[in-house]
Amino acid sequence: MEIEGRDFMNSPPMKTVRFGGNVVDTLAKFKKGDTSDYELLKHQLADPDIKDAQIINWLQEFRNCVTQLSKDHEQLIYTVLRLPWLGRSPAVVEEYLAFLSNLVSAQTVYLRACLKMVVSNFIPKRVKICEGGVDFSDSDDENENLPRTFDQCHQALQVIAKYVPSTSRFLTPILTEHFPFVQKSSRTLECYVHNLLRMSVYIPALRRDVLELIFSKMLKLDVSAPREEIEEMEENALHQEVKGGEQLEEGLFDMDEDVSDPKSSAPVGACVMAHPVADRLDTLMTVLLAYIKDICHSNGILEVERTKEFYKDLVCVFDKLILPTHASCHVQYSLFYLCSFRLALAEAFLEHLWKIIQSPTQPPVLRQAAAGYMGSFLARAKFLPVATVRACLDLLLPWMHLYIDSQDSGTRAYCDISLHGPFYTICQAVFYTLIFRHKSILEGNMKKGLAYLQSLNLERVVMCQLNPLKVCLPAVTNMFAAITRKYQLVFCYTIIERNNRQVLPVVRSSIGGDCVSTNTNPLDSVFPFDPYMLKRSGSLIAPLYQVWEEPAETEVHSTKRVQRCSAEDEDDFLHGETPQMEGVVGMTPGSYESHLRSPSSVGSPPIAFLQRPF
Repeated sequence: MEIEGRDFMNSPPMKTVRFGGNVVDTLAKFKKGDTSDYELLKHQLADPDIKDAQIINWLQEFRNCVTQLSKDHEQLIYTVLRLPWLGRSPAVVEEYLAFLSNLVSAQTVYLRACLKMVVSNFIPKRVKICEGGVDFSDSDDENENLPRTFDQCHQALQVIAKYVPSTSRFLTPILTEHFPFVQKSSRTLECYVHNLLRMSVYIPALRRDVLELIFSKMLKLDVSAPREEIEEMEENALHQEVKGGEQLEEGLFDMDEDVSDPKSSAPVGACVMAHPVADRLDTLMTVLLAYIKDICHSNGILEVERTKEFYKDLVCVFDKLILPTHASCHVQYSLFYLCSFRLALAEAFLEHLWKIIQSPTQPPVLRQAAAGYMGSFLARAKFLPVATVRACLDLLLPWMHLYIDSQDSGTRAYCDISLHGPFYTICQAVFYTLIFRHKSILEGNMKKGLAYLQSLNLERVVMCQLNPLKVCLPAVTNMFAAITRKYQLVFCYTIIERNNRQVLPVVRSSIGGDCVSTNTNPLDSVFPFDPYMLKRSGSLIAPLYQVWEEPAETEVHSTKRVQRCSAEDEDDFLHGETPQMEGVVGMTPGSYESHLRSPSSVGSPPIAFLQRPF
């Protein structure tokens, strides 16, 4: 030990002094009933100022007697697991990882405790400043060593998974238990989700469970940020920025700038959502889309087999969580983004939706949701060629005609949503698709395009006794009527005017009394791929997205029957027409039974996602 040049009187004692015997002797005394050294050992291990050399010495001794560390020594092991090993010297980290490998191999009873210790470090520590018993500061610790800390956590998990192949079965409930509350900061949620996704790379058996957990939490955020609220708060924020700019020009300064909201110092146009929940969701969507891109690509080249496997997992999550969730606005774009990588993926997704739509064993609400997804995807996915759109129409229209054949001569041949809900939703999906895609069908060869549209026999659908125009959204009905009239495919206005003269479905006012209002959305329609509103993650979606192009005055029948949207709306002729229902997560996510697969080898190709800085 070096003592030369050390001022003994003015320097604290070096942390190398140990009291009591070694660990083996201490355990032997404990077995005989003498707990004095045992308690002293726990006290020394819990010292917040413990040094690297001490930690290494203790861990080496524990490794030498790991077979004796039965469940009787649970409290002692918990104290060891709380040692501050993260961020220490490489020697400490290496010794601690060796201790973990020995412990879980010899004493599997501590597997859960080891996993909980690692997972608890997946988020930044909280920094609290307290005065007079009052916490007036509580924020994330933006330690520059945070990436290294996370790297060491993943090293620990990989070591444990190597020695205990069934680790994935024990991890799922622990990951769920430690998932931060969705109202926590964006930074906390970002770190935890990033680490979960990173973990799914080297423990592939966990991937589906991890995706389910993440999507279930993101859907809760999504349905808590309705489209109208996001639009309203963005407009208010823009108004405040403009107003603030005018005040600055007039020389009116805020004298309390130092204590104002941090967001107020952000430059105009900064990519921060005014809606706090939407901002957290935007952060998570950015992480998720980056993960999807990197998991499917290697050095910029699409890995087909890896992408296929990931697509299967994501579709399972879609069926279990996304499809049954009403009025989610953004989470479903993860599948939209994945499908843009390769046409075969988009066609597989459309085929999957088609199977749900035509399956009589599926609940009607899911069949209708699937039809909404299909119509919205066909309309909005810019990467879909017209041949794919036509192929889907060639599936939908014959089904509609067969349905009309089966109902027109029966006793149920009348307009009733409860009886024919899937049929009406499919009709609306077809109308919506044609509104967006009729130009691409007709361009190139107008004659062939018109012949194809005429072959769909849309007139029979519109004129049938089931009367789909009566229950479709007015905006869809009016635009469809205008387009089909322009090309002389169907004349819908007679039907629309007759429907308007009839009594429409009504709902009573929620405040009671005789006041009633017309229900303009009896199908409770939601188009899942309506315009994407999140700013940061939206940069990845925008190039793939077909925005609504307002037709010229001369292009459609310019009468009051066609409802025009305001020129201020950048997208969506449906703006203001579709009541946004309060989102409800349709299914509580449960853990899938783990399909155990062997963890990937150490030499597996690196995923760029893992190297993204925090």
